[in-house]
Amino acid sequence: MKRCLYRAEWLGEEKEAAAFFGSGELIASFKEAMVRLRVDHLSLFAAGKQLFLYYECLAEPVTPEQLLPDASQRLEVWPGGEPGRRWASLTDIFHYQQPISAEHWQRRNAAGRPYGRLAMLKPEAAASYIYYHYQYQEERPGDGDKYGIIGLHENVLFFYAEQPDTREAAPYEGKLKTSLRPDNWAEVMEPHFMKWEGAPAGQELWKNMELLLELRALSGKQGVRHV
Repeated sequence: MKRCLYRAEWLGEEKEAAAFFGSGELIASFKEAMVRLRVDHLSLFAAGKQLFLYYECLAEPVTPEQLLPDASQRLEVWPGGEPGRRWASLTDIFHYQQPISAEHWQRRNAAGRPYGRLAMLKPEAAASYIYYHYQYQEERPGDGDKYGIIGLHENVLFFYAEQPDTREAAPYEGKLKTSLRPDNWAEVMEPHFMKWEGAPAGQELWKNMELLLELRALSGKQGVRHV
C-alpha cells in the first residue's frame, strides 16, 4: 500500500473548484477510476486556490492524472518535473503509523472523517523540523491519530488526519531506541513556522482547510463538501 499526497493550483475562481469537484457526473467518473485502479480513501482539500489531495493506492502506484483526468486542464502548470505536470508530489516527512497490511490499515470507525491543515515553514528551519519529526516518529510510533501524516512540498506542510482520532499501539517498533523527543513539543515547534496573518484563534500556525471531496470507492462511503 502507498499513501499519496499531492498539491495543485486551481486555474479559475476559487468558488468554481467546489462546484467542479462536486459534480455528480465527475464523482461517478472518479469513483470508477478508483475502483479500476485500486485506490481508496481519496480526499481533496482547498485553501484559497491551492488544492491538496490525499489517497491510498492498494496495488500499483497511481498518479492524480490517472484518477482525475478531467481536472488537469483546470489546474495551473507546475514548473519542473514532467512537461505540463499539474500535480506536485509531497514528501512524507512524518506519520504516526505506517501501513503494514490491509488488515492493519482497515478503518474500524465508520464515522471517521478526514480533515486537513496547512502550515508554512521558515525555509531555514526545514532541516530542524524534519529532524525533530523523524526522531518523534521513530521513538514513539502510534503516539497520535493512526492515519495522521505530514507531507512537505517546498516550505509548505500539509497535515492529513481523521476525526475522531484512532488511537492504538503500532504493531511494530520504531527505528530509534533513544528518548530525545522534547516534552515541551509545542514550544520547540513554534519557532519553525511562519504565522498566518489574520488567522482565527488557534490557527496562527496550522490553518484549517475546506474539504471539497471525499470518496471511499472500495468501502462504499462517499461524501462531498463545498467551500
